[in-house]
Amino acid sequence: MARFEDVKATFWGDGGYGVQLPVTEKAITEAERELGVTLPSALLDLLRVQNGGRVAAEWNAFATSQPTSWSEDHIPFTDLMGIGRHERMTSLLDTPYLIEEWEMPSPIVLLSGDGHHWIGLDGQPGWRRGEAPPARSGPRAAYGRGPWHPHHAR
Repeated sequence: MARFEDVKATFWGDGGYGVQLPVTEKAITEAERELGVTLPSALLDLLRVQNGGRVAAEWNAFATSQPTSWSEDHIPFTDLMGIGRHERMTSLLDTPYLIEEWEMPSPIVLLSGDGHHWIGLDGQPGWRRGEAPPARSGPRAAYGRGPWHPHHAR
């Protein structure tokens, strides 16, 4: 497993797609208040390097324990949403709207996805700064139909 410092140094891909303005401590505080969670320090460390955007090819897959419609062992993780309200860019702040629009369970904080798949942080009570909440993935079709399954159905 890679050390976080190595991941952080090579995490972001090229280009400006999805990149928000540089994140500030005020923006982080407001986002945490709006989302009702304390965001994990590792996520905030990545967003302080670059506030959202394309993920480098080395890190652009999210492992799954079961086969998916994308692959036998992953779903794409091509971008990570930042914190902000930059025009026509999705952000962590869009989570409440996206949860309602795609009929997903709550509480989660969406990190990446496009409606066919999502990657999000499980927003169960008890998040504390410095602890990473469980990451979950799932298809749009699995949401709103009883228990949310942390895998992508075929």
